[in-house]
Amino acid sequence: MSLENYLDSVKKQFLYYKNLGDQTFKQLKEEAYYKQPNADSNSIAVIIQHLHGNMLSRWTDFLTTDGEKEWRQRDTEFENQTLTPAQLLEMWENGWACLFSALNQLTDQDLEKIIYIRNQGHTVMEAINRQLAHYPYHVGQIVFLGKMYSTQSWESLSIPKGNSGAYNAAKFSQEKSKQHFTDEYVKKKDGK
Repeated sequence: MSLENYLDSVKKQFLYYKNLGDQTFKQLKEEAYYKQPNADSNSIAVIIQHLHGNMLSRWTDFLTTDGEKEWRQRDTEFENQTLTPAQLLEMWENGWACLFSALNQLTDQDLEKIIYIRNQGHTVMEAINRQLAHYPYHVGQIVFLGKMYSTQSWESLSIPKGNSGAYNAAKFSQEKSKQHFTDEYVKKKDGK
């Protein structure tokens, strides 16, 4: 796989998980951002704060500075702050914009470069993969909490319960083709 294909796949996957969060936020009432299942759990607001802090730290000057920036205040990301949903969504968008800006600047020559996170060396590909595991972990938490706190009929973000047979029948009725698993999602989102 070339770096270009790898980066294209990675960008599509990050965008897919960002959209899962976006679609969850559209289904939330304001109070759902701040609810916690228990004292040791994080609210959706706290998860957004953490993702924002992590993204800015990891992706700012991605190739030239340690991914754990001196200016990052990680512990405060896990404190309940008095932020409105609009402020939280602005943080969400800013974090993703930082990530995509860094990815869009990478070239073939960057793939094997070593970057550091807390002085631990990673190839660029390893660092990307690390975050591609980390962010979906937290987006899954957001989706779970959003579904749990939804006061309306939840609009499924994947194959709805009871629809696997029909979904698979439609898929297997098509010719085999090479495509990224997110291509279908992009077509739906764009209305194509």
